[in-house]
Amino acid sequence: MSTRSRRSGGGGVVGAVRTDVQRLHGAWMELVFPRQRGRGHSVMGKWKPETLVQKIGYYCWSTLGALGLVLLYPLTVIGLATRYYASKLDSTRTRLGVAGVTAIALLGWGTLTVIAHIQLEFGPFLAIAAASGVATVSTTLAAVFSKVGGRAVSVVLAYPFAMTALFLPPVVAALVTPSLEGVVLEPSYEFAVWALDNVLVVGGLNEFLRANYELEGAAYAAMWVGISFPLGWFFGLVVALANLVRPSG
Repeated sequence: MSTRSRRSGGGGVVGAVRTDVQRLHGAWMELVFPRQRGRGHSVMGKWKPETLVQKIGYYCWSTLGALGLVLLYPLTVIGLATRYYASKLDSTRTRLGVAGVTAIALLGWGTLTVIAHIQLEFGPFLAIAAASGVATVSTTLAAVFSKVGGRAVSVVLAYPFAMTALFLPPVVAALVTPSLEGVVLEPSYEFAVWALDNVLVVGGLNEFLRANYELEGAAYAAMWVGISFPLGWFFGLVVALANLVRPSG
């Protein structure tokens, strides 16, 4: 085994996990104490507590961070996977450009809208046409905000619009194609019931939604648009966490 491998604590998955955990814990420690993250080969070295008060505070903070890693590291793994697939989509956006991505979205959603116009009555067709417009605009905005760059812009805007662009196609396709109802709409209904009974109970929001809205037709698309934003923020934040642990590039 090489000297480098011994210093890094072993290769493979175990070594990678150990390095990630050390970086996360070091970043946590640096929130309060100086010179903690990546100071192994620094001239000044890693800061260590000297007084009893410093030692108590240092080790209490360290223990709290270790407990937090039990939750935080699985999110880091999700962030690394999300970053990988997001980079694939972003490379496609780079090759096609914003105009190319928009043209493909217009072609796909325009075709679906035409099919809806032929097969459905005016009311359902209008709902699908509106959903198609939202999906096309979301695709364009996701590409624009991804091109603008910046971590905050990506987390707050690019990821939510990208989620909307990914979620709407199967939902709208299920509204047009009866054979997809059992695959898309029925699980969506079950998820909505679960969310109303377990998540949206605060302030009687679930009762308000049940009394004023019916989950049918375009409401399915609206539901997934609403879900796509907090889910996009979640994925954006875990990617930012992954960048903290393993900077890309």
